[in-house]
Amino acid sequence: MTPLLAVLLLNGCYKLDLNPYDEVSEAIFWKNEDQVKQAMMGVYNQMKPEQSFGLKFNNDCLADLQVGNSNGTGYKPMITGTATDRTAQISQKWQNLFDGVQRANLVIRKVTEMQTLDQSKKALYVAEARFMRALYYFELHVFFGQLPLYDETVDLNKDYMNLMGARSSVDDVLQFIVDDLTAAAESLPVHWDASDYGRATKGAAYAFRGKVHLFQKKYAEAKSDFEEIILDPNGLGYNYALHPSYAELFTPEGDQSSEMIFAIQNKGGVGMNYGMPMTFYLGSRSSFGSCWNDIAPSVTLVDMYECKDGKPFVWNDFIPGYDDSDEVKAKTFHSTLTNGVVSAYPEYKEALLAMYTERDPRMGETILLPYTFYDGNVSNSNHTYEYVIGANAAPHEKDGYVRVQGSYKIYLYRKFVAEGDMGGTITDRAHTPINFPLFRLADVYLMYAECMNELNDQATAVEYINKVRQRPSTNMPALNSGPAWLNASTKEAVFERIMYERAVELAAEGHRYNDLRRWGLAIEMLSGKPEKEITGKTLYTHEFTEKQLLWPIPGVETDMNPALKPNNPGW
Repeated sequence: MTPLLAVLLLNGCYKLDLNPYDEVSEAIFWKNEDQVKQAMMGVYNQMKPEQSFGLKFNNDCLADLQVGNSNGTGYKPMITGTATDRTAQISQKWQNLFDGVQRANLVIRKVTEMQTLDQSKKALYVAEARFMRALYYFELHVFFGQLPLYDETVDLNKDYMNLMGARSSVDDVLQFIVDDLTAAAESLPVHWDASDYGRATKGAAYAFRGKVHLFQKKYAEAKSDFEEIILDPNGLGYNYALHPSYAELFTPEGDQSSEMIFAIQNKGGVGMNYGMPMTFYLGSRSSFGSCWNDIAPSVTLVDMYECKDGKPFVWNDFIPGYDDSDEVKAKTFHSTLTNGVVSAYPEYKEALLAMYTERDPRMGETILLPYTFYDGNVSNSNHTYEYVIGANAAPHEKDGYVRVQGSYKIYLYRKFVAEGDMGGTITDRAHTPINFPLFRLADVYLMYAECMNELNDQATAVEYINKVRQRPSTNMPALNSGPAWLNASTKEAVFERIMYERAVELAAEGHRYNDLRRWGLAIEMLSGKPEKEITGKTLYTHEFTEKQLLWPIPGVETDMNPALKPNNPGW
């Protein structure tokens, strides 16, 4: 365990936000750098609550790439239009993220006041805290739009009951975030020592500021930020590179690869549980600890993956009649079970398995597909389980099958889900010891491609899309490499390719919801969209109107602070 994680673990319950009911005595704290570092780890620690960044992988449920199978974890009230300004997840997100803001503010204020820390150290810690403040504020902005702006001049010991700021304009909120990231980029290091791996870096600040500029449609500014870390014009030695194996990126072996720009650090093991609940909510009853598949890949996502030659996938090309008949779907997926064991596999099983081999490799690396095998763990014992879809009964792990909580007939995730007991490193299903990327190089390449396309440089946009497509383990054919179906020369065609690559490359990383809204496509693509089981049964239908473009300011907050009114449109 690195010292950074050790400090995080030691301070996981340390209330550094200094609420009046739980104060840390300033007479004994803020005296030396070790204490500052502990406080800074408290700022990072606030990413862990589920409605902060702890369920970031769940955000795709709000769009079209995932199915949310529960009211809580799966965000179903927000998806189906039944949420109100009193819905628990909405209030918790506001509170958890503002807790992060206030922790960062505390560090900035107290470090600035310290007499025992030299100026270079002060600049470093303030820059780090400003990066994190920007991170919390940007996530708040994504969900809530206009926000009250509280900087380090707010002292919770004095002002806790007087946080009555009005909401600032969108432009002011985004400028506040950009200013923080500009300051962070000036003072953060290019690299930390190995013992501090995972802390915010100069490259992370540039990647993040570029993302904010892209969100603002300031394409030239975003281009400049992305080129800082892609091209390294000043020779600072960022040394980012795509990891050769897509699947390995989402395992401990890929956690510290050169592709990771900034990731939430996760850890597991006896007495060291400090992870995120990816396995718990993305896994199955055959995963370590018996998990819940509250969040699952959508049929839409799985059908997106191209054929290996780059052609769009069409079911009927592989199984005639599939697209037109639920009966054919049943012959493709349904097995008959007798006494819990498969007595008859689907009629079209072999055609199904053959189809899998002809698809973009990221599909099988991201998705647990029916009639493939998964290395799970049941009753503290590792086993290999077959994912079977039962027509007349639900398969059970005791019989050697993957069991889906709720008996849904859905796809499941491999990405971010523990295999076996991960060599003993996972001891709690709610703490998966796999780092979760918030910024990685493939994402930056695709955002850079988007900028270049908007600036009418389609050739460079295609170059960077192809870098992602041609990761060695993916090795999809390059755009504009011959066949007509790979042609992408117009602005519109290149944008379609960017949409595709962001969907399949970044699935379960929480980007799609924000992407669809910033592209102005959310209402068109989500309004009235049914989410279905594999064999055609509708699970629920998206309710997405202009109202759903933002969440409401929580009612408990507007009750306490009427200056937050009026609420977001429609709420």
